[in-house]
Amino acid sequence: MRSDRLYRILEKYPVVAPTIVASFIIFFGGIAVYLVEHDHPGANITNLGDAFWWAIVTITTVGYGEYFPLTFVGRVIGVLVMLSGIGTAVMIVTIISERRLKHLEARLKPKTDGHLGLFGTDTKTDIKIKIDGIEKLSEEDFNNLITMMKSLRLTLLEESKNLFKCSRCSNISYDKPKFCSNCGLEIT
Repeated sequence: MRSDRLYRILEKYPVVAPTIVASFIIFFGGIAVYLVEHDHPGANITNLGDAFWWAIVTITTVGYGEYFPLTFVGRVIGVLVMLSGIGTAVMIVTIISERRLKHLEARLKPKTDGHLGLFGTDTKTDIKIKIDGIEKLSEEDFNNLITMMKSLRLTLLEESKNLFKCSRCSNISYDKPKFCSNCGLEIT
């Protein structure tokens, strides 16, 4: 029961998991570097506040430089915090990008009334109008046009009977290739 509820929360708010991971890394990384550094002669991380500030600055890869570990173990902890910071940042950006792409694809999916595209207009007509005025399109409108064209093409190809499926890996191709692009099996 509890894992099902947790799964639903993580599905609804996917940024929660990387945020929790980053918080744990900041907490444990700060404590670890404090324990290693605070007694070292010449150390500049001498209290927990400085250690947590160092962990936050390090995990975000900002690294102001006012606090830094001097011991070998402290530097190893620093490397781990840096790499995990890059990893969590990439996770968060990936999640946000994926959600935005899914939202855009959902707007371009075929509707039940036979129209493809945005606001109930025919996608082909909309694309033609945008192409006629292509020199006036902003960068965002141009990217949306490309996305609309790709979505329309995929929708039309999926509706066509010209699908070729690899018998080994089930990779789908819209034109008949000699070999599967995924596993290399010769398609006969």
